[in-house]
Amino acid sequence: MFADVSLNPSTSSLPGSAALQSLANGIASWALIGALVALLLGAGLWAVGSHTQNMHQSSQGRRAVLTSLIAAVLIGAAPELINFFFKTGLSVH
Repeated sequence: MFADVSLNPSTSSLPGSAALQSLANGIASWALIGALVALLLGAGLWAVGSHTQNMHQSSQGRRAVLTSLIAAVLIGAAPELINFFFKTGLSVH
């Protein structure tokens, strides 16, 4: 009754795909730089908080360090995560 459809993503099928891939790479680079800056600021906040015995400041610094590390892992794993879930979706019958 219904026609079978298929989906085969291709980066060469549409004009501008190379520019879009370049844009995604640039955004990932900016995101990693942001994570690095957050890590450095968090580490500084953590150190100052520890040395001044300010527990709130110290915990905020620790949270910033952990958050920036998790962000870097997610940025690096993003293509594999997207591909994994896309392939999992294709296997649904």
